[in-house]
Amino acid sequence: MRKQLLVAIFGCLLAALTASAQQERRQPVVTLDYHYNYEHKKDKAGNTVRWHYIWEEDESGGLSIWGHIFDSLGIRRDTLHDAPTAANLRKSDIYMIIDPDTDKESPAPNYMDAAAAKVIYNWVKAGGVLVLLQNDSLNAEFDHFNLLSEQFGIHFNGDSRNRVQGRNWEQGAFVLPQNHEIFPGVGKVYIKELSTLTLKAPARAVFKDNGFNIMAVAKVGKGTVFAVGDPWFYNEYVDGKRLPADYHNYEAAAALTAWLKKQIPAKR
Repeated sequence: MRKQLLVAIFGCLLAALTASAQQERRQPVVTLDYHYNYEHKKDKAGNTVRWHYIWEEDESGGLSIWGHIFDSLGIRRDTLHDAPTAANLRKSDIYMIIDPDTDKESPAPNYMDAAAAKVIYNWVKAGGVLVLLQNDSLNAEFDHFNLLSEQFGIHFNGDSRNRVQGRNWEQGAFVLPQNHEIFPGVGKVYIKELSTLTLKAPARAVFKDNGFNIMAVAKVGKGTVFAVGDPWFYNEYVDGKRLPADYHNYEAAAALTAWLKKQIPAKR
């Protein structure tokens, strides 16, 4: 009887541990690149600190608010400080590269190369969800970065569309269709000074404006790529303090995040 009881207890513990492990494995992970975007500045005390499009930054240029959206959807946040490899991407479901450095932003930029582009391509093909948020001609590097995006039929043109003077918000306005496949019901958003896209298969435009490709999606194998030529979800434009109330960047960030989660295949 005692032996049977011990076996039953052991079985329950094993089942609980297995269920816990399965639950942990099921939690999706979003990994933010800290390698190609590796900017530093001096803080008020004179210390050199990381900044610009990072999870930890609560100031205007940070991604803390978008990070909280991922949190709210049960997506665990992570960072990647090194060049991507098959090993260090293995646990990531979503991988985001935002605003790769120029030589003006970093004394020794970590440029994209063909080897890393191939690693990322294979990761996407196996089921990864890749987010590429570039910048305009004055603020980002294109020659090397296009080695990656062109793997998926996406070429960042390196121009600068929607240039905004002062607070002339309408110069940065786009109106998304109410039935948009990624941003349903979002409507008006603000994206200033962005690079347009040239596309070929497997990429397709999911939003155009006056004939220019603004947003693109590519499907490769089990995976998905989403691309825009601007890092438009940083705190300054999703915190509800700067933009007029009829711009819905926060809602767009929430909609995109939910869509990205849906693109993660059940099995990878």
